[in-house]
Amino acid sequence: MTALAEHLRARIHANGPISVADYMAECLLHPQHGYYSTRDPFGARGDFTTAPEISQMFGELLGLCLAQTWLDQGAPTRFTLAELGPGRGTLMADVLRATKAVPGFHAAAEVVMVEASPTLRQVQAETLSRQQGRAPRWVENVDDLPEQPLFLLANEFFDALPIHQFQRNGADWRQRMVGLNGDQLTFLLSGPVNPATIGQRFQTDPDGTIIEICPKAWTIATTLGHRLHHFGGAALIIDYGGWRSKGDTLQALRDHRFEHPLANPGEADLTAHVDFEALADRINLARSGLTDQGALLHRLGIATRSARLADKLSGAALENHLAAYHRLTDPAEMGSLFKAIAFHAPNTPAPPGFDPYHA
Repeated sequence: MTALAEHLRARIHANGPISVADYMAECLLHPQHGYYSTRDPFGARGDFTTAPEISQMFGELLGLCLAQTWLDQGAPTRFTLAELGPGRGTLMADVLRATKAVPGFHAAAEVVMVEASPTLRQVQAETLSRQQGRAPRWVENVDDLPEQPLFLLANEFFDALPIHQFQRNGADWRQRMVGLNGDQLTFLLSGPVNPATIGQRFQTDPDGTIIEICPKAWTIATTLGHRLHHFGGAALIIDYGGWRSKGDTLQALRDHRFEHPLANPGEADLTAHVDFEALADRINLARSGLTDQGALLHRLGIATRSARLADKLSGAALENHLAAYHRLTDPAEMGSLFKAIAFHAPNTPAPPGFDPYHA
């Protein structure tokens, strides 16, 4: 039993079952035993590998997309270039390298990383110092971002925010909780909850339906919408999920393998699918359509970029490069599992590669 499992068991014994959201928050961010508080989880030696760690092409293309969006919005002379949940800092390093030749972009950019983990902040500082010689600012919340035009990336950020789960039980909705069966953590249902908690989108769903609600994501989305509306800019969000995510999507990943979410609290990464419809409702701004990651990268020119890089490679390096291209874009890999959406200031065009959305 992990140290965090002991802590959770004592808490539940004393105070009763906890919500899935509380469980996720403890597992990921507990100061002593939380997953993100105690380690660098990224890459081959971690528990999972994100797109920026797979290939530099991912960050390069998104960086150029943001730079063109900045130009399309009049090239403001001071703006925030931000990332939510920046991991090792690899994505931002690739963005900065790719945009170095865009006149005025770096001079105008204030790089800000939204990161709560002290461990990851240190890794990010080393990455940007090593690759770009540039020190970013760090803030803990989107509310702390400067009040100026905002050009933002969020890759695999929203999927790690704590979710509440609810299950239709006859005429009622009940909250899914984490309790105890003897000394073992287990899922159970609460008493009936107020239907207003669920909202109107799911009220006609049949018995047994499980839905997931992420209030923290909603709060962040509302703030982003306010910033983009009042100061201009754009937000590019890439994650796995759907337009209206349903079902039990909570999952745990440890050592690049899936396991039961209650098996090793604090030792595995916990994520859930992103409900892009809920984000769009709260950002409430001009947006693109929801598109597959592979389709977006192809529109941004990944095939051409891949071919140019391949010309300089041979042997194992070439094989790894082609495998990375395949993994990022193929529908059977990350190409269709991950979705992308862009939000942008009123009366501005959608960022390059994104389909304009018409209500």
